[in-house]
Amino acid sequence: MNETQVLVINADLPDIDHPLAIGPEPEMFKLAQHNYKSGEWSFPVRLVKPGTKVRSDEAYLASMKQDSKQGERENIKAIRQAHKHGKHTLRELADSTAIELNRVKDLVHKYSLPLTNDYWRAEKYNNPDEVIAYQTLARLCKRIDAPEFSIRQASMSNGIVNGYYISRVPKV
Repeated sequence: MNETQVLVINADLPDIDHPLAIGPEPEMFKLAQHNYKSGEWSFPVRLVKPGTKVRSDEAYLASMKQDSKQGERENIKAIRQAHKHGKHTLRELADSTAIELNRVKDLVHKYSLPLTNDYWRAEKYNNPDEVIAYQTLARLCKRIDAPEFSIRQASMSNGIVNGYYISRVPKV
């Protein structure tokens, strides 16, 4: 039987270049348990294979932190799931997903997530992160300073008005 060689290292200060012991895995496990229980090694130890990249606990915990895009994806997934289960207004989505109402509004408008009630959406031509969305056409007209007929016409043809792509997000 082929036994795997392992190193016994200090778990608090992992240094693979200076192991406490080296040998086959079953023997090193028994040695680590004995020396730890007898008090010879007062610190926690761990077994690693030779050549393994060993990181400190701080580096490991830092690698587990969620990046902002991942959090946003999780929120969108939760919003879509809630919508699938019959929550169709922003307030219902916020209540069922435990995400702040303003955050739900931002995500719904930023990613054009469907709602039961349609709304008007204007996306800046040279900055796709700048999105303006309103339930009523009058408020959108006032915000981008454009006449209502030009916005209606642009929404049907996906045209540009005052530097904004205009679209109407329909009912689901």
